[in-house]
Amino acid sequence: MTNLIAELYSDEYFMREAIIEAEKAFDAGEIPVGAVIVWKNRVIGRAHNLTETLNDPTAHAEMQAITAATNTAGGKYLTECTLYVTLEPCVMCAGACFWAQLGAVVYGADDEKRGYSLAGQNILHPKTRIIKGVLKEQNSALLKSFFRKIRT
Repeated sequence: MTNLIAELYSDEYFMREAIIEAEKAFDAGEIPVGAVIVWKNRVIGRAHNLTETLNDPTAHAEMQAITAATNTAGGKYLTECTLYVTLEPCVMCAGACFWAQLGAVVYGADDEKRGYSLAGQNILHPKTRIIKGVLKEQNSALLKSFFRKIRT
């Protein structure tokens, strides 16, 4: 039973939840990035990119998910929470993760053009654990499919 629970609430399980959000963004014509924030194996915030919909360059999936999670949690710190996001956070989103003091950030695809790691690893809170590459191929394929679609 313990193995079943561990498998059910694995990084892959929650990344699939983030991918569901990314697919919503794709369908809405947004860059397909999705995010969920998890506390004690429960999703307390979920979102996808809304920059086009809201005409707001700060409406990234991570920012929206952090807002949802802090509203659910009733506080601004998410030290016991994990952010699952389909694409490596940008510097803005990494800064928001720092201020929210997220316990962990798990991401799928690397962002080779705008990812926070290009600016340095010290952007996230020093206590935040980083796990990268979870369902990387699936996340990358969705992004590539979106950009092929808009370029044709």
